[in-house]
Amino acid sequence: MRQLKVALVLAVAIILQSSLRAVWPPFIYVDLPLIVVVYFALQRDALQALLVGAIAGLATDALSFGLLGAGGFSKTLVAYLVYSLSTRVTLDTSLVRIPVLAGASLVDDAVYVLLHRMLGQPSSYPFVEQASFKLIGTTIAGTVILYMMDGLFSERARQRRLLAFRRRIARRKLVRFGRRRKKIW
Repeated sequence: MRQLKVALVLAVAIILQSSLRAVWPPFIYVDLPLIVVVYFALQRDALQALLVGAIAGLATDALSFGLLGAGGFSKTLVAYLVYSLSTRVTLDTSLVRIPVLAGASLVDDAVYVLLHRMLGQPSSYPFVEQASFKLIGTTIAGTVILYMMDGLFSERARQRRLLAFRRRIARRKLVRFGRRRKKIW
């Protein structure tokens, strides 16, 4: 069931990434597949993070008609770097994830442009302009999306919802028993 959720979230991110550019051109600076890659790399599952990174990068390359494999390599490298950082440092809070997402965006852009330049492919935008806009857009959108994905995939969030339901039921019983005591006394 979890693999189905992962595949569905990744497919939605890739489809939205390729289709939202036509709706509003500034969406080009929000890298939704990178946000998904960072989220799964933060979950401390190396194989899943690397697979999500490779699939997201190759699918993005295939839909953007760019250099096939450059995005796959850059997103896989980002997944590995974020995974190795998350195993050494606790990155469970939302405030700590913001700089991680910003750094991932910068590394992804730098590796992507470096691969294009090494292989003699022209880049469409100046690197500093594209990297800075993508850093801002991906970090802002990614903060919100990471929080929403935490609610969808996190085991703690699921347990919190179950415990909240149990607490409500327990409170109802306490209120009922409390009223009965007043009538008896």
